[in-house]
Amino acid sequence: MGYGRFMSRPKLAGISTSHLEYLLAALAHDTWRDAALAVGVTPSALSQGIAELERRLGLTLFDRQGRRRVPTPEAHHVSHFATRMLAELRELSRWAEEVRSGAIGELSIGMIDTAAIHHFGDALVDFRRDNPELSVRLFVQPSNRLLDLLRAGEVDAVVAVSPPDDERFVANELISEPLYAYAPPDGQTSPTRVAEAPSAWGPWVGFPADSRTRALIASNLRRRGVNYDVVAESSQPAVLREMVHLGMGWCVLPQTDAETEPHALARALDEPIAERVLTLVRRADRVPSPALQGLIDVLEAATTE
Repeated sequence: MGYGRFMSRPKLAGISTSHLEYLLAALAHDTWRDAALAVGVTPSALSQGIAELERRLGLTLFDRQGRRRVPTPEAHHVSHFATRMLAELRELSRWAEEVRSGAIGELSIGMIDTAAIHHFGDALVDFRRDNPELSVRLFVQPSNRLLDLLRAGEVDAVVAVSPPDDERFVANELISEPLYAYAPPDGQTSPTRVAEAPSAWGPWVGFPADSRTRALIASNLRRRGVNYDVVAESSQPAVLREMVHLGMGWCVLPQTDAETEPHALARALDEPIAERVLTLVRRADRVPSPALQGLIDVLEAATTE
């Protein structure tokens, strides 16, 4: 069990950003070799850096179990502070760069694929055209991954499926999007017959198990008495649409993704299975820059057109 969970009196003044990055990398990867590669150092340098962090905190962050290093509960607690501190330092660096250059700088926005492709793609193109001095980066990821990027300060705002209440975020609803059930073409029956036999629906293809949309779909289907047995997964709606077209199973999708050529699907049921809300989320501890506020205004305006 290492050399004691609690060590000598901490010396916090010498903790560097590298120490914190090493800790987060070690927690995020299966081996210290992979963690070292992720931060661009040797495994020996990573080990020495984490040992120095332990010494300065006065805590044991990893216990040796044979050849493995297992994180202690204290390591996970420290990681929360490390994530927040690194995010705030990125914000400071970004602000300082804007001041030095006298330019608006760089803006990073994250969106789920449906938002980027169907709802706000044209608005983003127009915004970039109207702000040629601004470098705009777009990250297209599932909602939970986008929220992780936002917490880490790697993006300025995201458009994602509504997150749970979190005091670190400011959230504004943009679009309410109905989700419909679709069956393979060969298995289509009339919506009336489908509605009368929910126990016969499926099997299903769906979003990954940690998806916020999948959780919403699953709870609504089970409320109807449907056995939500997922046999194949993808985070991309277009891939799910093709799976349904190929006869692999039923799926619940937004109309904008399912009823798009090629291979547009027909609804198995007239009314939606569920409804999700696409929400613009930003960090509560940062006042929006003029550039970010301008983008927010453009996205909000796009929902009323």
